[in-house]
Amino acid sequence: MIVKNPPRIALFLRSLGGGGAEKVMLNLGSGLIEQGIEVDLILGKAWGPHLKKVPSQMRLIDLDADRLLTNVLALTRYLKQENPIGLISAMHYANEIALWAKRLARVPTAIMVTEHNTISHALRQTSKIRKYLIPYFVKHFYPWADGIITVSHEAAQDLANFTGLPRDSIRTIYNPVISSDLREKAQQPLDHPWFCPGEPPVILGVGKLEVQKDFPTLIRAFAEVRQIRSVRLIILGWGPDRPQLEALVNELDLNEDVAFLGYVDNPYPYMARSAVFVLSSAWEGLPTVLIEAMAVGTPVVSTNCHSGPSEILDNGKYGFLVPVGDSKALAHGILATLEDTPKTVESSWLEQFTLEAATKQYLEVLGFCQPSETSKDEQLPTSRKYRNACL
Repeated sequence: MIVKNPPRIALFLRSLGGGGAEKVMLNLGSGLIEQGIEVDLILGKAWGPHLKKVPSQMRLIDLDADRLLTNVLALTRYLKQENPIGLISAMHYANEIALWAKRLARVPTAIMVTEHNTISHALRQTSKIRKYLIPYFVKHFYPWADGIITVSHEAAQDLANFTGLPRDSIRTIYNPVISSDLREKAQQPLDHPWFCPGEPPVILGVGKLEVQKDFPTLIRAFAEVRQIRSVRLIILGWGPDRPQLEALVNELDLNEDVAFLGYVDNPYPYMARSAVFVLSSAWEGLPTVLIEAMAVGTPVVSTNCHSGPSEILDNGKYGFLVPVGDSKALAHGILATLEDTPKTVESSWLEQFTLEAATKQYLEVLGFCQPSETSKDEQLPTSRKYRNACL
């Protein structure tokens, strides 16, 4: 599905922090490039751990803007000068900035706003001003968008319930997670003594060290598992809660068997060599790390949080689902997984999370080709000018 006379599509983020949404946008950009699309990655500020992962074929544009207003004005200038066919933005307030910039620029660029979280849960942990502003902005400004996209069906329903937006105005496109080189990256050498032959099995957690990921529950569950059998725990990621998590590890006397390794450029060798991958999140949008672990063949245990895990695991068919915040249930799931035969995940099931599948759906939404049969039941208006532009 290569596009004739390739146009330009822009991706917009405030920065490239080390989270899953930023990685998803980079993956999407790579997928678009593979289809012959010219891609601009626009950042409010060219900062973040993922910055070094920007593909060389992607044009990086640094707006060098710290505030909302300066972001809006800088993006407005870009839209006037470049007038891309489409712009895909992710997260607050990048979505709102993109919509305001299009209004000011008065260009025909199709703006697609994407929600990567379950908004009602995410707002519980934010400031009072954001709890007020974000629902107001979403309700009043998202209708300006040419497309509203969420990363799971549950997140889409949550967005509709929380804001009053019509459910049929929101489309779900699963994240482009599984790329052609993921398994190759997983086989790269790993220099860590805990993965040497004869060592105890390793339980792995990956994510930003913050409230959403609820690593305290994982650490407490690990403490219970460790009372029954010899195991170790590795947590990959950076974030503000690291001191509190290290204090909890010390309190539970787990220092010898728990390692915080910080942000890792390539986490896949850790995933592929771990005995169990655990997602302990209190809420999500569509947790990419859960999909990545499944793709490299690692058994998974996850909280049944809103939203994503139940959709990814087909309601528990492909891994244990346990209640949020329940360390005993999480420990039980880990022990059962260690002792059981790993559940086989069919490649046909994982196909929906591939880079190719997601890229095709984004091109459909932007009007480059006719919708596939599987996505005709959830369509957004598209630009007729570019319909049927695919081979």
